[in-house]
Amino acid sequence: MSSIFVVIIGLLGLAVGSFLNVAVSRVPAGRSVLRPRSACPRCATPIAARDNIPLVSWLLLGGRCRACRAPIPARYPLLEALAAVLFVAMALRFGRSEVLPAALVFTAGLLALAACDAEQFLLPRRLIYPTLGLTAACLLAAAGATGQWQRLGMTAACGVGGFAAFFALHWVRPAWLGFGDVRLAGLLGTGLGWFGPSYLVLALLAGSAVGLLVGIALMAAGRATRHTRLPFGVFLAAGAIATLLVGAPVVDWYDSLSDPYTRDSPLTAVRP
Repeated sequence: MSSIFVVIIGLLGLAVGSFLNVAVSRVPAGRSVLRPRSACPRCATPIAARDNIPLVSWLLLGGRCRACRAPIPARYPLLEALAAVLFVAMALRFGRSEVLPAALVFTAGLLALAACDAEQFLLPRRLIYPTLGLTAACLLAAAGATGQWQRLGMTAACGVGGFAAFFALHWVRPAWLGFGDVRLAGLLGTGLGWFGPSYLVLALLAGSAVGLLVGIALMAAGRATRHTRLPFGVFLAAGAIATLLVGAPVVDWYDSLSDPYTRDSPLTAVRP
């Protein structure tokens, strides 16, 4: 894989991260992500093109609006930089494979959802459903290009299974999970199911474990109680992205323990 390809994917990540910032700011409020053009939330001055270059403009402006010098939230450069880093990581993981577009769309959607949940404890349907539809479309294209239709069937089964499992938890104890988490579980099943059900299970376990550890740490520091609300979607998104990037050895190890004859199954990890 050429370095030029990696650079292009990184620049694409920066551009997508800039768009995700718009979506995080507007979608929860029910506003369009296309109109009007971006403006300073304090003085309402439209942002000029020279001040709208992902990450670079924030650095050149010193993190402040050019017109009124109001601070620009750190979320803007952080989300842009994180999107670029994760896009490059996905490109290195999957190379120029047919599944890379789905991995990038899936990652971008999870970043936007995690940011919304972190800021507003909200997982908007207007972000979940487009991410679900675009990810599924990319995986459909990948199945058509490679002839791996069995993976597409597993994708659908994991999407339904993830949704059903979290729906059951929500129905038993609504205080544990919001319905946004239920929808998110369906998205995770769709995005990870292509690689096999073990990926979905690992992502859910990893996300839950991280959430539990963060909650314990906050309580130990006196910054939270048992009733403090945490953005569970952030942890689920982190678990899913981490599983895509580094989960293959864990899944292969588990599969080898459960059935050593399934290592070369078409449902095991996609190699870069």
